[in-house]
Amino acid sequence: MDSLKTLLAIMAELRHPERGCPWDKEQDFTTIAPFTIEEAYEVADAIDRNDMEDLRDELGDLLFQVVYHTRLASEKGAFKFQDVVDSITGKILRRHPHVFGDAKVDSPEHQSRLWERAKRDEAGEKGSGTPTSVLRDIPVALPALQRAQKIQSRVATVGFDWDNIPPVLEKIREELGELESEIASSADKDRLTEELGDLIFSCVNLARHMGINAETALRATNREFINRFQYMEAKIEANGDEIDSVDSGELERLWQEAKQKVLSRK
Repeated sequence: MDSLKTLLAIMAELRHPERGCPWDKEQDFTTIAPFTIEEAYEVADAIDRNDMEDLRDELGDLLFQVVYHTRLASEKGAFKFQDVVDSITGKILRRHPHVFGDAKVDSPEHQSRLWERAKRDEAGEKGSGTPTSVLRDIPVALPALQRAQKIQSRVATVGFDWDNIPPVLEKIREELGELESEIASSADKDRLTEELGDLIFSCVNLARHMGINAETALRATNREFINRFQYMEAKIEANGDEIDSVDSGELERLWQEAKQKVLSRK
């Protein structure tokens, strides 16, 4: 594609030792990585807001991050952009034998198990020298909710899972009871943190069993809370008051009003 060749040429010019941009010439993988993460989140945000125009722009920004990293690698003689394309193309073909081959898949869950098995097989072929774990390549840098859900999904592919929702709900009740007991009997912050983490982990498991992405759900709730709270602030300001001067009863009344009037999940 001519447009992609143009983008690659622009990146090369930005990094040119003599003519390039002073800022771009100084960057490396480590300094660019935070921008890559930020752009990925901005893509997710545009999707949450169902803003297609913004999504188009954010996907372009994310593509530029891929181009940037591949340019850095190319300068080191590690790999080129075409190598990245070839790598993902081969990976997708290998991991979808039911589409591009003769394998049969009867459900999305079956496909997920095949996908994870293929990843383990590929890791074994690379000869790491260490036992291949189903959890070996889950990035530590993932947001905690997202990482918890990925951990649970991975172990489910090898049968470590409940069959339905009721035992998951029972586990949440169990973890809540343990947290309540710890609150009543202990001021140990580490123990309270551990029990709270167990409860959150169990709630993420419930989300997974319900087919809900926990990270997406919490982002939506955060957005909903912000919209409702800002509604309260606007109402209070319109009355000539400051929010920290309003009593708790009035705040609760305004909050209930906001819940009725602010459709923040749209």
